[in-house]
Amino acid sequence: SRKMENMNKKTYRRVLTIAGSDPSGGAGLQADLKTFAACGCYGASAVVAVVDENTVGVTGIHPIPVDFVTGQIRSVLDDIGADAIKIGMLHSSKLIHAVRDTIAGYPIKNIVLDPVMVATSGDPLLEPDAVATLRDALMPHVRIITPNIPEAELLLGEKIESQESLPDTTRKLSELCGGVSVLLKAGHLRATELTDVFYNAESGRHIILRSRRCDTANTHGTGCTLSSAFAAFLAHGNDLDRAARLAKDYITAAIEAGAEYTIGHGNGPVHHFHAFWQ
Repeated sequence: SRKMENMNKKTYRRVLTIAGSDPSGGAGLQADLKTFAACGCYGASAVVAVVDENTVGVTGIHPIPVDFVTGQIRSVLDDIGADAIKIGMLHSSKLIHAVRDTIAGYPIKNIVLDPVMVATSGDPLLEPDAVATLRDALMPHVRIITPNIPEAELLLGEKIESQESLPDTTRKLSELCGGVSVLLKAGHLRATELTDVFYNAESGRHIILRSRRCDTANTHGTGCTLSSAFAAFLAHGNDLDRAARLAKDYITAAIEAGAEYTIGHGNGPVHHFHAFWQ
């Protein structure tokens, strides 16, 4: 029988992204799928919106009907399943509630939420009331959030001025968002060394993740890529701290390799396949 035949076969590590589509291929679910593949996982996607954007900016957002989004999620999870889920841009409160209620029906612990609120170009991607919904309705139900400095400021309602305050900030964010673990990306601070901070809410400890700052305009999709790498490394069975370190190493190498290329007229993408293209 087919079942017996399949018992001897290998299985993939599977990751589902729930995100918007970026036609220029550097961010959104296109970046997520590239990242999953580069990190050794099988990627699936549920499209929440078709975003008209490129490296220069966002021209428009065309939302997919909410029940069609939840249908895609169920189609993937009922058939293929997932070892981890990455959630990207959810533009409305209605969509946020629907996604939460849908994934609550599946026993998947590794959920990484990238609270996408503003594009690299500075364009807003979220309806104003959706920020509070994201924080109060969805974040307490995921395992990790990966905000950058502007997103953390929006969530907290206060300015983040210094590198030194980041460990404290991650703990505050964790408490505010229902005890979630927090990877805070410090790229918007102007220090010469890039120092991200990961607060593991499950152990109550911080890890400091340092890297050289790479002087490049090619940063389109860095947030999507980092959160997807985190989800992929969790799907492989790594613990939180190791997955955070591996994701940081991956994005650092992708930014450094991507800096050597020119693509588009604005913020170009990182190099997702830096380990494979010679």
